[in-house]
Amino acid sequence: MFSDKDLRNLIFPLFIEQFLLMFVGIADTFVVSFSSEADVSGVSLVTSFNTVLIFLFTALSSGGAVIISQYIGNKNETAASRSAGQLLMLSAVISVIMAALILVFHTRLLRLLFGKIAADVMAACESYLWITTLSLPFLAVYDAGAALCRSIGKTNATMNISLIANGINVVGNCMGVFVLNMGAAGVAWPSLFSRVLSAVLVTIYCFKKRNPVRYRMADIWAWDGNLLKKVMGIALPNGVENGVHQLVKVALSSMVALFGTYQIAANGVAQSIWSLAAIMGLAMAPVYTTVIGQCMGAGDVDAADFYFKKLNKITLVLSILWNALIFAVTPLIVRYSAISSEAKALVIWLVLINNVFSALAYPFAGSLGNGLRAAGDVKFTMIVSITLTIVARLFFSALFGLWLGWGAIGVAIGMSVDLVLRGAIFVWRLKSGKWTQFRLI
Repeated sequence: MFSDKDLRNLIFPLFIEQFLLMFVGIADTFVVSFSSEADVSGVSLVTSFNTVLIFLFTALSSGGAVIISQYIGNKNETAASRSAGQLLMLSAVISVIMAALILVFHTRLLRLLFGKIAADVMAACESYLWITTLSLPFLAVYDAGAALCRSIGKTNATMNISLIANGINVVGNCMGVFVLNMGAAGVAWPSLFSRVLSAVLVTIYCFKKRNPVRYRMADIWAWDGNLLKKVMGIALPNGVENGVHQLVKVALSSMVALFGTYQIAANGVAQSIWSLAAIMGLAMAPVYTTVIGQCMGAGDVDAADFYFKKLNKITLVLSILWNALIFAVTPLIVRYSAISSEAKALVIWLVLINNVFSALAYPFAGSLGNGLRAAGDVKFTMIVSITLTIVARLFFSALFGLWLGWGAIGVAIGMSVDLVLRGAIFVWRLKSGKWTQFRLI
């Protein structure tokens, strides 16, 4: 069903797109690091919370992408288009409600999450959270459109949109920090503008009639309970899984906040580099969704099994190469960050620990898990992920970071233990063949 050329045409634009999407947060943290340690600490803490919301929207769009892909594999373009319209409607409604709640309670929320942090760090947190929350509905709309584009193989479209939007974001960051001296707000406003532009452009593209599966106004304004149930049947478990994962990540950031300002700053810079290192695995995840989803929609289990094995090999090789490259350039990135020498040395160690496990374990803990969900094996992946996130990630991070006194390094090791265990279980699940027993449409 997919030639090597087809896979390359999926993978390369998705990699570029993921790089550019991730670059929004990376650029924010990197540029604001030239302002002050308080600003970079505030941005990094809020980014850890924002990531919870980002992954919730990603879970929703992923649920839609699985259903769209399966209908495409089933040669039912009408149902695929209706699924895309329903996904857009649902994404817009949920994101607006969530943004409104955060804007009303943002101060209380920050105090609940991060407690007694320095006043200048809290001020940076409040400024950055308020502005970036305004961008959430636009991010959700973009994710819905990107899910449709990926399902129909039009990954070049989202790549080009990301190129334009992120160019604006980088220029805006530099203006906000270096020219206007706005601190955390100086990197928040450009992120908002870039997400608004991305949402508008991808929505216009998804309405184009030349696309076999596209947005139609009648599908967007309708309420199709059957389709929404199918989308939410994947999105809800995936969203719960990602939500728990990211909430634990916020808890870990709160844990790091106990280690002092230099470790907060080092962890913030390291998280940006970790995000960059994870791009290859994140880029391969929607490839699994499209390929495995279409195979299972067509009822071709043998083809799905073949592409599982092929994609696993491709993901592992590319992930090793990419993580090695990121670690090689980390000293250069750290050299120009306006953080203390002690924080710079810590960043190197944190990135080394993360990249080793990101290269070897994340292809199976992350991308392979996405393929299992695309096949309909949603509940198992959710249970495994939630259990390990709490039992392994949180427990071992507390053990190494707090009880053994290893600080941020201990937290990084605890997170890696989770990846190894999760990857091993998902590989076993794939070999068991139980993922072939599910039907979504």
